[in-house]
Amino acid sequence: MNAPPVVPVYPVSVWILAGFDPVLIAVAVFLGWKADQFGKVFIAAIAALAVSVLVAWLVTRIGLPWPAPVAADLPTFFPVRTVAAFLWAAAGYGARRALKR
Repeated sequence: MNAPPVVPVYPVSVWILAGFDPVLIAVAVFLGWKADQFGKVFIAAIAALAVSVLVAWLVTRIGLPWPAPVAADLPTFFPVRTVAAFLWAAAGYGARRALKR
């Protein structure tokens, strides 16, 4: 008889760490800061998400610890990373607009 598959459960703290990935924050805020139209914030978020996942995967592959690692057998937390990338990019965009006033 086959046992049902085991679904891993990750604590909320790991989900939150995915949104506070330092590479995600740096790239999203920088690109959001450089955006001259709000529509470009979405492009900045997509770019930050891609760079963040790539760096997290490389760091995990090397074997170094990372707040939210990415690997074939680990969760990628794409929903959290996507929302966080947009929010960080929007924060960068908003901060630049606020300082221009």
